[in-house]
Amino acid sequence: MITDFDVIVVGAGHAGVEAAFACANLGYKTAIATLSKDSVAEAPCNPSIGGPAKGIVTREIDALGGMQAIATDANQLQMKLLNSSKGAGVWALRAQIDKLKYHRWFLKKIEEHKNLTLLETEIRELIIKNKKVVGVKTPTKNYSCKKVIITTGTYMKAITHMGNIKKEEGPSSHKRSETLSTQLKNLGFKIIRLKTGTPPRIYKDSIDYDEMAVELGTKDKLSFSHFNQKFVPLKKQQVCYLTYTNDKTHEIIKKNINKSAMYSGQISGVGPRYCPSIEDKIVRFANKPRHQVFIEPESLEMDTMYLQGLSTSLPKEVQEQFVHSVVGLKRAKFKKYAYAIEYDAIDARDLWPSLESKLIKGLYFAGQVNGTSGYEEAACQGLMAGINAINSIKGKKPLILKRNEAYIGVLIDDIVTKGVNDPYRLLTSRAEYRLLLRNDNADDRLIKYGYKVGLVKEKNYKEYIEQDLLIKHTIKFLKTHNLSYKKGLVKKFGNSNHNLYDLLKRPNVKLSSILKPQQLKKLTKNSIKKIEIKVKFEGYIKNQNKYVDRINQFESLDLSNIKDFKEVKHLSLEAIDKLNRIRPLTLGQAQRISGINLPDLIAIKYYIEHE
Repeated sequence: MITDFDVIVVGAGHAGVEAAFACANLGYKTAIATLSKDSVAEAPCNPSIGGPAKGIVTREIDALGGMQAIATDANQLQMKLLNSSKGAGVWALRAQIDKLKYHRWFLKKIEEHKNLTLLETEIRELIIKNKKVVGVKTPTKNYSCKKVIITTGTYMKAITHMGNIKKEEGPSSHKRSETLSTQLKNLGFKIIRLKTGTPPRIYKDSIDYDEMAVELGTKDKLSFSHFNQKFVPLKKQQVCYLTYTNDKTHEIIKKNINKSAMYSGQISGVGPRYCPSIEDKIVRFANKPRHQVFIEPESLEMDTMYLQGLSTSLPKEVQEQFVHSVVGLKRAKFKKYAYAIEYDAIDARDLWPSLESKLIKGLYFAGQVNGTSGYEEAACQGLMAGINAINSIKGKKPLILKRNEAYIGVLIDDIVTKGVNDPYRLLTSRAEYRLLLRNDNADDRLIKYGYKVGLVKEKNYKEYIEQDLLIKHTIKFLKTHNLSYKKGLVKKFGNSNHNLYDLLKRPNVKLSSILKPQQLKKLTKNSIKKIEIKVKFEGYIKNQNKYVDRINQFESLDLSNIKDFKEVKHLSLEAIDKLNRIRPLTLGQAQRISGINLPDLIAIKYYIEHE
């Protein structure tokens, strides 16, 4: 059957563009639909990419052949390595981006791509036949396709709130999606109501920067992308600033708390636990004397700064009062007031780990529509949905990343197995194998998948293989040579019988002080870091890998042939209900369902092995 497109992506935010490029770069005819061109890869909240855990996700996207890392490097205003004084397991990159250039960069890439068509229209309805999606309806035309990926973000039946003012609109006053969530509900999807917020934008020339702490980028050459690296020298990077709320700020907010849309009962959606509004912080953390406020640039072309940490749904006049009480902001002039936004999302437990719907074949979901928050969480889901939509067209198995392979695997497993109660944010504490899921080794973990899928170029994969062989050769060299190899090592470190490998295990010893310059010349900076981490953390990494091997015995036990868990003897009614709701694909996934206990797992294992 001839179709208009192989894949139609509904929504063009961070999940949408990633999904669309994955499909188009694999050679498939793809449409990306948006209510407005202005919302393509828009950053309606933070003008930044990365952060703890999130920065590693962006590196993982790049290792799989995605777009976010390349786009961030090309449009960065400042780059920072976070937690550099701590262990390698929590290192993460964070970049301030030029939000206008970032948006235009993606728009240009879409317009230039031979396999991509931008549809500036509303997708009113999905066309379903025999529980399979075969197309979409717009106000003016129907389009047929093989797969649909829904990435509607915060647009479905969106309402913005500022005090008692409610508007039926999407982020940044864009038009909202009116009908899609109603159809999804009628198709059997569980619809949940969530909310998030954004802070005020202040004119740059109305801020007293000399009263604040300066927040610079990191001096080293840093990039998210492994292969398409672009650097901005520190002296050309934009400066951020840090200030704090105080007793007066808190007093103003407490006095006006009943005017907040969230506390007045006007908002029914559940807000993000790990990125709360300023009024929520003051209520929940009443004993805390102050809260951080980061002053961040949005674009070189814009005359505003972003007040990270002051998200609110309070009225305009209250926003002005409490912002003016913050040190350095007493003269602040508002260009854009803060607002909260609530929207419809789906319960991601209605999805397989491939992000395909359990209810409608060929229908995938990615991003905030799945109950997550954050550009990075959205982008990685978009990439995985795109990859799996194409794998399905090709008749191949879906790519499902394990929890020990990627933060992406942790995120998707969490939302499809446990669901969400509030907008999900990826944290290092959610990953039980975080020492294995590091900033430095995203390519080691994932590039083989990106290459096999077809998104990582041959040239880039060969470069990786060459560096990997150099790393292995260098580690072998360290194990087979002692301190007498290089002049001065015995005098500086003692016993010549010690090998170089054991010497490198010492906390303050660097590879550059052990090897000769000619041996370091061919190694990249990231490869040198990899060697140091592999050696210094060898014991911890071995222990985690042993644990992974034990757990993966559960992950390898396939449950996909169990159509109804009533077949399994000795399960409680509650366990049967939960297992039939999630329909776990492996015993490992079943283990992570809330309320499933050890006797349940033993019963399932016995059933699989004896049927």
